[in-house]
Amino acid sequence: MQTIKSSCFTAEIDEHGAQLTHLYHNEDHFDYIWNNPLWEKHAPILFPAIGRSNNDAYLINGQQYEMPQHGFAGDQTFEVIEHKNDQVALLLRSNEVTKQYYPFNFEFTVTFKVTDEGLQVAFNVDNKSNGDLSYSLGFHPAFNVPINGEGSFNDYRLDLAPASDSLDTYEIVKKPNPYRSGKVTKLVNYQNGIVDLDHNMFDKGLVIIKNTGIKTVKLYSDDTKHAVMLDVSDFDHVTLWTKEEANAPFLCIEPFNGLPDVYGDLVELGQKEGNHHLNAGEAKTYQCNINLH
Repeated sequence: MQTIKSSCFTAEIDEHGAQLTHLYHNEDHFDYIWNNPLWEKHAPILFPAIGRSNNDAYLINGQQYEMPQHGFAGDQTFEVIEHKNDQVALLLRSNEVTKQYYPFNFEFTVTFKVTDEGLQVAFNVDNKSNGDLSYSLGFHPAFNVPINGEGSFNDYRLDLAPASDSLDTYEIVKKPNPYRSGKVTKLVNYQNGIVDLDHNMFDKGLVIIKNTGIKTVKLYSDDTKHAVMLDVSDFDHVTLWTKEEANAPFLCIEPFNGLPDVYGDLVELGQKEGNHHLNAGEAKTYQCNINLH
């Protein structure tokens, strides 16, 4: 376990999956991040797939490869390549295990930095292969709601900025696992940039919002001075989720570059909707800043 600190906040990161497990407010002594066996994860990183692939598999030039839900990064142990008091960088290199699922050479680095404003998370994908690298990347942090035990889940709101008249979401169907149906619907509980939270909006599972210009997502309530705001500018979609039919006191706010499959046939990796691509030798960094109050 890796610990990094600023004067205001402390973060703990597990080398297994490069997963953020705790994010403490040093003065008020509470954790922003979910820790409870009702859902045993905390803030998994999704790479090189997001959600379910049809039959948990995909094709490369017609050859079938298995792909676990959300990819394999969460099941790999990352190498710590840098550790300072306020920053840690963890690296996953392609290896014999990853190539069973994903026959490419790559380096995937996740860097966490704690500041007096919150936590900065950077994801760098480096294509070490000779051709196109097609991949998805997502961040899946679960925040305790209520924050610091103040108020209840239904007292909280999300401020999605800049505001728009309406927001599109991808319809989800369960087969029994969640896939996209291929249809687009409107985000419920949304008006003038604000989403009023309630557990009923998650009856079908995750809510994937098409990010048409959303820069920030703020979780807040009038019942507390504390709040969480994510900068999602580098991501194409914003997904919301909590464990359905459980009245669970947490909310995942997930920036996505990539999508689960539309339910149906296996898909060629290079044609997966929402995937990002790197040419041979190229690298790209995506940033997600979490401002805390």
